[in-house]
Amino acid sequence: MTLLDDQEKRRAPVCWTHSGSKGAAGHRDVQEGVIAGNADNLQRHLGNRQIQLIAIGGSIGTALFVSIGTGLYHGGPGSLFIAFTVQCIFLAMVNNCLAEMTTAFPVSGGFIRLAGKWVDDALGFMVGWNFFFYEALLIPFEISAFTLVLSFWSSTITEPGPVAGICAAVTLIYGSLNILAVKAYGESEFWLSGGKVILIFSLFFFTFITMVLSWSIWTPVPLADLKAFWDPFGRLALPSLAPEYISMVAAEAKRPRIYIKNAFKTVYIRFGLFFIGGSLAVGIVCAANDPQLESVVLGGSSGSASASPYVIGMRNLGISIFPSIINALLLTSIFSAGNTYTYCAIRTLYGLALEGRAPRILTRTTRSGVPIYCFMVVMIFPLLSFMQVSSSSSIVITWFANLVTAGGLINYIVITLTYIFFHRACKAQGFDRRSLSYFGYLQPYCAYIAFVWMIVVTIVYGYPAYKPWSLSTFWSDYTMQIVIPPLFIIWKVIKKTKFVKAHEADLVWERPLIDAYEDSFLDPPTGFWREMGQMVGIGRKKGGDDRRLSSVAQPQETTEELPLEDSFKAHP
Repeated sequence: MTLLDDQEKRRAPVCWTHSGSKGAAGHRDVQEGVIAGNADNLQRHLGNRQIQLIAIGGSIGTALFVSIGTGLYHGGPGSLFIAFTVQCIFLAMVNNCLAEMTTAFPVSGGFIRLAGKWVDDALGFMVGWNFFFYEALLIPFEISAFTLVLSFWSSTITEPGPVAGICAAVTLIYGSLNILAVKAYGESEFWLSGGKVILIFSLFFFTFITMVLSWSIWTPVPLADLKAFWDPFGRLALPSLAPEYISMVAAEAKRPRIYIKNAFKTVYIRFGLFFIGGSLAVGIVCAANDPQLESVVLGGSSGSASASPYVIGMRNLGISIFPSIINALLLTSIFSAGNTYTYCAIRTLYGLALEGRAPRILTRTTRSGVPIYCFMVVMIFPLLSFMQVSSSSSIVITWFANLVTAGGLINYIVITLTYIFFHRACKAQGFDRRSLSYFGYLQPYCAYIAFVWMIVVTIVYGYPAYKPWSLSTFWSDYTMQIVIPPLFIIWKVIKKTKFVKAHEADLVWERPLIDAYEDSFLDPPTGFWREMGQMVGIGRKKGGDDRRLSSVAQPQETTEELPLEDSFKAHP
């Protein structure tokens, strides 16, 4: 297996040039010798259909089907619906910020490197390690949940022998999918996320049936109960991760300015349909005071399909077959989530290494563009799932979930803060944001509002720990808030970093290289449904839809080897 690091790629005899300015026809002049779509070793192989399904898979988590029952029990259907609606509005603001930055700079490491580039290198260090441990610790969480869901059919699965076998098998499959080229990961997520889509629409159909047969579910819970109102916000923090996933895969998308932009735009629809619609549906199919739901929540068994409010509703209606189908589809959802966490953890660690925030050796990749040493580090974390062998899987699931939930909220805070600095730099340097492929409306107001809101939720969502006071619950809910912020201070003191001034922010960076890559394509971009049709031979073109200029596909050698930054300067 041949390995490459960033220094070797930089020494390659290839003339790196920028794309020039747009002409009258709206196209840039692509100069001879331009090659690759990244300044590092990641490769752009993800197509439109794969990116769209990855985005959908990222926005539909296990908690949307199972753990949502805890929010329903504590808050009631009214509070749950209001909380999900409000939080989705603010998440849409976060998406508005990240979409503009990512489509302009679809770089390796996503929003993590953007934070270090435009705010402070110490912030990039902090959020990078926060996101890495957030993703890495969710891998054993999903494996534990996978085991528990399998126990729906047989309780013997929770015995030590079967548990160890399942953990080993799932870990091996995750490793196999992520050691191959990124296209293998993209293809696996395409089909697995398809199972999630089938699951959510099946549950919506069941909700409609429930409404026809019996409309008597909604039981009010007083909104004056602060705990009842705030509990669902913590439930939503875990499953809603679509914007970050799109940002992480942007560096390996074939046509990021188009495909990534489309994925970000559809996030708004997914928030409204899946989250707001899901919170409404779950309150219809299952009563908040249902004895079975109360037993699940108070008994602590919240991981299997039998604990899902939807399955409880099915049992109340005497439906026996559908719960098994839901459980099978839930397995694909859980497996997909763990697979995506593995991918994101590997790419996050790679992005940290590129900027010197992790050991430089981690930048080495295989010929197919897989960060091999990052892969080896990340594959240690699935082994934590073997803790189930000596402990209840439901206990392990709860521990992992509580430990990392606030990490997602910290990511949102950093994303909005990064955009505030980005917007300020654009204004100071006279950069027209409307020239970008995605223009965020109502900015920077969305960023400021979302920034304040996410800080409030991060502080208050662990409200149950205060009333009555519980030290264990406090540490469970606030571990990330206590551990992560000091990383910013530590890196800032050691490296003596400074906040980036608006007029000094680099608004060029890798953008010319990506512009050149985009303009090198000879064929128009492929739409989602056209790409779906091509899978079965409909509309398939000889040679494919990704033909590029020959001077780009076959770069010319140069007599002088230039570092990437110097080559940009050499061709103004």
